Amino acid sequence: MGAFLNVEHSLTGRRWVGPDIKIARHAEAMAQVTGLPAPLCNVLAKRGVAPEEADAFLAPTLKDLLPDPRSLRDMEKGTALILAAVKARQKIAIFADYDVDGGTSAALIIDWLRHFDQSATLYIPDRIDEGYGPNDEAMSMLASAHDLIICVDCGTLSHGPIAAAVGADVVVLDHHLGGETLPPAYAVVNPNRADETGDLAHLCAAGVVFLMLVEAGRQLRVDGASGPNLLNMLDLVALGTVADVAPLIGVNRALVRQGLTVMGRRERVGITALADVSRMDTAPSSYHLGFLLGPRVNAGGRIGKADLGARLLATRDPHEATAMAERLDMLNTERRDIENNVRAAALEQAEQRGFDAPLVWAAGEGWHPGVVGIVASRLKDAAHRPTIVIGFDGEVGKGSGRSISGVDLGASIQKLAQEGLIEKGGGHKMAAGLSLSRAQLEPAMARLTELMAKQGAGDAGPADLRLDGGLLMPGAAQVELIEQIEHAGPFGAGAPAPRFAFPDCEIRFAKRVGETHLKVTFGDGLGARIEAICFGAMDSPLGPALENHGGKRFHLAGRLEINSWGGRQSPQLRLEDAAPA
Repeated sequence: MGAFLNVEHSLTGRRWVGPDIKIARHAEAMAQVTGLPAPLCNVLAKRGVAPEEADAFLAPTLKDLLPDPRSLRDMEKGTALILAAVKARQKIAIFADYDVDGGTSAALIIDWLRHFDQSATLYIPDRIDEGYGPNDEAMSMLASAHDLIICVDCGTLSHGPIAAAVGADVVVLDHHLGGETLPPAYAVVNPNRADETGDLAHLCAAGVVFLMLVEAGRQLRVDGASGPNLLNMLDLVALGTVADVAPLIGVNRALVRQGLTVMGRRERVGITALADVSRMDTAPSSYHLGFLLGPRVNAGGRIGKADLGARLLATRDPHEATAMAERLDMLNTERRDIENNVRAAALEQAEQRGFDAPLVWAAGEGWHPGVVGIVASRLKDAAHRPTIVIGFDGEVGKGSGRSISGVDLGASIQKLAQEGLIEKGGGHKMAAGLSLSRAQLEPAMARLTELMAKQGAGDAGPADLRLDGGLLMPGAAQVELIEQIEHAGPFGAGAPAPRFAFPDCEIRFAKRVGETHLKVTFGDGLGARIEAICFGAMDSPLGPALENHGGKRFHLAGRLEINSWGGRQSPQLRLEDAAPA
């Protein structure tokens, strides 16, 4: 198939690929049957929505999409044990991962326990000193003072540490890939257990915890009791789902959609304080969760105090929330500085190896383990390949990886661990972590490259830019259309917002914003104009070419959004690429 708009090599070096012809025909038929706008039908067709399913898809409800929690193995008995511990007022500990998913999962349980006037000990391991997941010492210590330990967003592969929790029951609520055997916990609730169907594999840990709370509500009603209003907790579930890059499909769509509505009420003081220090001035969207709130919650686990984010999300004290949010904001700024240094070194190293291999990787001495995951994500975006970034401290390396759609990185990392090529590792399809020695580095990366190649990671063109929304003229990009398209969201991992091409446009205005961004106004020469913002434009040939356009016309590509300013709304293009017309 020829390049879309004949763009073989754009200003960012990419080839433009238009909508799939079968999907385009499906969208055209849907528009005729439903009367919905063609751009919206393109989105629905790409999602595989049939015309008769369009209305239900555009208004997802938990009532229709929430699965029976008991469809997950160990859910019923694990929940019963937790409720028994609450009823007996036993001592409960929560062992959580140090990322947003772990923090929101822990906050969900802490919030829920408050309804029963009960508290729990929160334990989050230090990323550098303890690493990911339960360890023998921590679990033994917690077991000596508690009756029940609930592991959230971790624990599925922690056979030794859970065995070390002598004297306490352990319930695991997780979503990471399981191995052939389960740890000796009382219950392991995980949609990615080897013996599960995989129907709920897209849930993050916060989603699994929410299903446990739904099951707890059912069991309480059977006993004539009641729990808190769980719908009010969906802001935490939405934040965990988006920040953990869980695909926004199935029930995740409804969880995030309704969670954003709850968040918009500004009732949770921790999230409100975080939104304020992030300078959020519009209704929350999945973008805000993934790029403003999530990184700040994560900052504590990356370079500060590991439990800071979870404590912020769980607190009811506005003054405490403000102080913690400000601290996390400062840590996030510090994290960005550290990340920029590591990213520059990793990018240079990876480019020397080449971006066309099935695996892109980099390793360096002293690279902070708290930022290697973010840098891996940046490399993945640049190369459109699975990536691994490893920081060494002496002989020990700790790394993090990010994958692309259709390539299961977590399972491959787990295979390396089983083959003895790394010390340990695991994760899920899109993200994984590993530990290894210097001697293991080259053999492990060679083997991982081989495994990535078998999954087709080297086949995708790194320079392809998919324009699944097709063509759109500036005059058609109205606020009403964007609002209709947003009903097909929320957009994010597994469900990207549609990317449109605006053909043969004139640049009416171009101004640099800050050091690297560019603000543009463009039109079709017939009166219609639209504003665009291009983040990081000056880091590539894109920014200078548009800034110094000299009257030339361009094809422009990006995603539409609504810009709210001074009480009025206007369409805006988040510009990603351009090519001479």
